[in-house]
Amino acid sequence: MELQKLKPIIEALLCAADGPLTVNHLYDLFTGDLDQPVKDDIRKVLHELVDEYQAKGMEIKQVASGFRLQVNPDYSIWITRLFQQKPPRYSRALLETLALIAYRQPVTRGEIEAIRGVSVSSNMIKTLQEREWVKTLGHKDVPGRPSLYGTTSEFLDYFNLKNLNELPTLSELKDLDQFHPELALNDDALQETVNEPGNTESEADAETTQQNTSESEQAAS
Repeated sequence: MELQKLKPIIEALLCAADGPLTVNHLYDLFTGDLDQPVKDDIRKVLHELVDEYQAKGMEIKQVASGFRLQVNPDYSIWITRLFQQKPPRYSRALLETLALIAYRQPVTRGEIEAIRGVSVSSNMIKTLQEREWVKTLGHKDVPGRPSLYGTTSEFLDYFNLKNLNELPTLSELKDLDQFHPELALNDDALQETVNEPGNTESEADAETTQQNTSESEQAAS
């Protein structure tokens, strides 16, 4: 299929989709067509569309689950005025817990409590799981076998990330309102807890985190 014909089709599919589309998913949508495009052409068109949309009110963004058409964040302030219902606001404690899971995964509830110095309620973990930002990765091989928590592809999608490597550095967390306005953290407590001495990531944790990153990258291809 010629690229000039393929581009508006993919653009229309991205517009109609209710979530991100991968190259493989787009390729399957052409199954049975006499001039079914090859995957390389689909990738080329997607990246051309990404460039073409950079100066528009909408943008095509590659996230962990694929490519999606979305509102350009530069114009989100006007979009929010369209809706009376405000986006959910989350407590600072919940956001600190989410950040610790994101940066130190896999991590247990007890380890989060040790870092923060306060208890973490089961409702807090439940809220993060219901939001589909956090999932159970397994259980730690210690007495009681506590659950190990990590982030999901939905977490990456929500925060416009392709993988965990795109998370802001700890020094940038004070400016998290620029990373995502609805989830701002406005003091230094989070950075202090994550950087607390003795809380370095173990080799096993690093290996699991890298595996989680690789799975996210494969999902978008």
